[in-house]
Amino acid sequence: MSHISDAPVERVTIPMLQRWKGEGRRVVMTTAYDAVTARIADPVVDIILVGDSVGNVCLGFDNTLPVSMAMMNHHLEAVARTKPRALFVADMPFLSFHLSPEETIRNAGGFLQRGADAVKLEGGAKRAEIVRALVDCEIPVMGHLGLTPQSVNVMGGFKVQGRNADNALRLLDDAHCLQEAGCFALVLEGIPAELAARATKSLTIPTMGIGAGPSCSGQVLVFHDVLGLTESHRPKFVRTYVEGFPLLQEALSRWAADVRNGAFPTPQESYRLPEGLSDAIANWAPSNPT
Repeated sequence: MSHISDAPVERVTIPMLQRWKGEGRRVVMTTAYDAVTARIADPVVDIILVGDSVGNVCLGFDNTLPVSMAMMNHHLEAVARTKPRALFVADMPFLSFHLSPEETIRNAGGFLQRGADAVKLEGGAKRAEIVRALVDCEIPVMGHLGLTPQSVNVMGGFKVQGRNADNALRLLDDAHCLQEAGCFALVLEGIPAELAARATKSLTIPTMGIGAGPSCSGQVLVFHDVLGLTESHRPKFVRTYVEGFPLLQEALSRWAADVRNGAFPTPQESYRLPEGLSDAIANWAPSNPT
């Protein structure tokens, strides 16, 4: 438990993140999709994200595109009930911020009404107008550039971005455009480390890297990847700290074996009748035998 005591006990806020960037304090961010994962993560991290990655991780989809507002609200509400001290951010899923400013504000505002502190949305300069509209409504926005999973079909798969001059320069322009529009932080995903370092140095807002090298203001990984709870292929940028899937499956297998051989439950795991009722139960017979 010694690692937990290093985390601040006060509620994490957006001004704190700004201050930490100036102080060089690294920010830690992970995902949570329910009350259990939120309670595990909250004492340890600075930012909890209810990500649309719930589609891949928990719901069995191949990508994030099928995730709906209803799905996001369901998982967001579960995390919100834990009242996290970490800054609580919710992902805007596909089609929740693409149709009109009014619908985007309604969707994002609904996240805040359900307990989120901020929202995250994908895309560069073309999202600046909607970012401004949200910020004007006092809805904090975290941007997301580089490998944006909702663009998987356009990108032709989950591929590293910014590897040619045009794309790299466009990403830097996009980062500054989103900062100017009012984003309080940016996620930089799946880009060369040198490009992420240049973006981080040139911005006044914090950057959260995922597959973007060590020079970002902080790092984000999916909860289930860190704890080895997925069997699927893990990206190069993931470091797994425990192989949780086989560990938990082995524990469940031991319980199943105890059930099958009669070793569970024992008297210590069973309730007893109050003294004096055993004979009454033993002598019981149906009142209307057939």
